[in-house]
Amino acid sequence: MTSVAEEKGVVERRGGSHVFAEFLARFRELGIVLALVIVVGATTIDNPNFLSAANVQQILAGSAIIALLAIGETIVIITRNVDLSIGSVLGISAYATGVLFHHHPGIALPLVFLVALAIGTVCGVVNGLIVTVARVPSLVVTLGTLYIIRGIDGAWAGGNQVNASMLPDSFNKIGYETVLGIPYLGWIAIIAVAVATYAMRSFRTARDFYAIGSDPAAARLAGIPVGPRVFLAFALSGAIAGVTGALWLSLYASVDAIAGVGYEFQVIAAVVVGGVAIFGGSGTVLGAALGALLLYTINSALVVVNVSSFWSMALSGALLLAAIAFDRLIALRVAPAMKTRRSARV
Repeated sequence: MTSVAEEKGVVERRGGSHVFAEFLARFRELGIVLALVIVVGATTIDNPNFLSAANVQQILAGSAIIALLAIGETIVIITRNVDLSIGSVLGISAYATGVLFHHHPGIALPLVFLVALAIGTVCGVVNGLIVTVARVPSLVVTLGTLYIIRGIDGAWAGGNQVNASMLPDSFNKIGYETVLGIPYLGWIAIIAVAVATYAMRSFRTARDFYAIGSDPAAARLAGIPVGPRVFLAFALSGAIAGVTGALWLSLYASVDAIAGVGYEFQVIAAVVVGGVAIFGGSGTVLGAALGALLLYTINSALVVVNVSSFWSMALSGALLLAAIAFDRLIALRVAPAMKTRRSARV
């Protein structure tokens, strides 16, 4: 039996490791905010119009789409998996939304968003079932469904396009109307990130995601239903991507067969830059959203200063590699200390 002093020491060590993890997360998020301030400041010096109301609103609306997708991707990556199909899910959901409005002009907005939610959920459920039941690596599964969904979308859309004239004004307003100078999409993203952040910190199911990502075998031994939790993560990611597809259409007011192409890589870059470990087990939704805002702001800044978009891709890739290297370095430094704590606990 352990003494009271030993038990107190274990609690203190656990508390210390938790505080250290929280410090790392806050450090990364503060670093992103600092980088954001530097990018905005430097670009504004070069071109004062960068901080115009119209440009700021455009940045907030565009980054909101990436931030929303990043919520679902964060949950999946925390469980030590990845969802590469979100761009295709967004695309087919956006096109389905446009077709609904085209063929049923008087359809209610809530019903349209429910359809988008259903489409995304079905895609996420398929991914989750194959990963958890067939035990196929998520990278392979979602890479396959990325192309399958894109192919279905392409065959459905063909050369057709849905444009703004086919969409109701009440729907288009979601993409460009503002409240207190912030676009509707910005408010939607802020609320969604706040809710997701609270859920990931407070709900037991969300804490299970972290445990699975840290050590799946240990999570099973602890009685955590690993399969159902991973399935839920993919279902949530698909559902969020589906709804985001409808919001994407409200922003751009035009959709065809190539909508959402490449979004999966933008989102993964934002998530990892935002501090979510690509190896699973750590990270926050808030950090991922800040990563989305930073990368989108950098892309906009490069356009303003007349830099080729290819450099934007190169910079995003460099930031992604730097973030992964940083996470790996932290893991290698923290791992010995954690092993020492576990040994002392036994």
